[in-house]
This record gives sequence, structure tokens and C-alpha cells, in this order.
Amino acid sequence: MRKGMSHSARSAMFAPLDQIGRAEAVTARLVDAITLGLLADSEQLPSEAELAAQFGVSTVTVREALVALRQQGLVETRRGRGGGSFVKTPANPSAASWRERLRTVSLSELRDVGDHYLAIAGAAAKLAAERSSPEDVERLELATEDIRTATGTEASRAERQFHLEVAAAAQSPRLTREEVQLQSERGGLLWLPLEPHGTRENAYAEHRAITAAIAQGDGELARKLTEEHILDAIDRLADVHLDLLAP
Repeated sequence: MRKGMSHSARSAMFAPLDQIGRAEAVTARLVDAITLGLLADSEQLPSEAELAAQFGVSTVTVREALVALRQQGLVETRRGRGGGSFVKTPANPSAASWRERLRTVSLSELRDVGDHYLAIAGAAAKLAAERSSPEDVERLELATEDIRTATGTEASRAERQFHLEVAAAAQSPRLTREEVQLQSERGGLLWLPLEPHGTRENAYAEHRAITAAIAQGDGELARKLTEEHILDAIDRLADVHLDLLAP
């Protein structure tokens, strides 16, 4: 699968924090960047001083955050020449663990998350059609191809990265951060690798249509197609959720 994300998505992730001096906030941002694929496996993080400047916090705060990341197994520190902090992408969880995660969520909560995600992703698609550059469209096309070739949990990650690329193409750092926050909380539930056989081909066709609408500058069509795509995902998850709860 293609590594890394667009510059806009990465810039939004490393934007200054609203609450200065909080190691927990820095840790949360970096955890999101790693688990959502904004930072690639084995990628070297910026220095402590550079991270502190980007987040608008002290180097002590950054150092505390890196300690927490090492404890979670998401970062490793190498000493000596060429050393520094390097990303360790977490292993993909099994289908069984995804099902257990879905089982613990109520149907009303799932619908609520879907409604919130629908509003964010729909707005992002419309703005992307109005503001995206040729480079943005090219990255969307590459992300769409990732969806065609990926399977299992990699397909789930590809789906999430596609929507991050759409948000980045909207040229709104706040909207991109909202997308990241949704995915890092309950929004990731929408793209769990639980789809029935044949759905992957449908998803590929849907993403091609969304990308084409953005490339053509048709904001209303891009929004409509994105909303339909997400509503389908909500309906599929609701069906799986009900099956899991059946006696």
C-alpha cells in the first residue's frame, strides 16, 4: 500500500495545540498520526525541538509524550549516529477483535457517529471539489487504487486514508483535524473490515465516482455521492451489529 499522506493532512496533524503544555494532547495527536497512517512505519519523527515548535509546547512536554509513545510501542528511540525517534506502526487487529469492538457499541451510538461523520465528510467532499489542486486529485486517485487492491484490515486503513485525503483536499486544516478526531474516536467503526463478499468492488466504484466528481469541480455531486457511500456503510454495520447480538 502507498505510504504517507498529503502535506495538508500532515500539516493539520502537527498544527499548534489549543491547550499549551499538555503532554497528553501531544501524545494523542501523534498516536492518531501513527494509527491513521499519516506517519509511515519506520519514519523518523522530527527532533524534540522541531516538534515543540510545531505544536507550540515546551521540549519537556514533547519528551513526556515520546516516553508515553515508547511505552505504547508506537515509537522506538535509536542512539548514536543517525539516531532519533522512529515510528512503529501497530499490528493490524484480527477480525475477531473488530467484531468484539462493534459488539460493545449500541445501535443508537453507531447511528449518531454516522450522522456526525456524514456531515463532516459530505462538507469535505464539496469543498474538495471547489478547492482541490491537480496534485490533490492525483493523490485521491492513488488512494482509490489502494482501495481496489487492499483486503481485510488494509482495506479498512485504505478507506480511512481516502477520506483523510478528501478532507485535506478541502484546504481546511480545521476540517481535516475534525476528520482525524472522528476516525481516532468512534469514526473508525464505519470502516471496520467486516464487509460481505463483493462489497469491496462496490466501494472501489463509489470512490472512483467521488474522485471524478471532485476532479470535475462538481461539489454538490461529490457531497451527494459521499453521503450515499457513508449511509451504505452505516447500514451494513447496523446489519452486522444486529447479527452479533442475535441469540
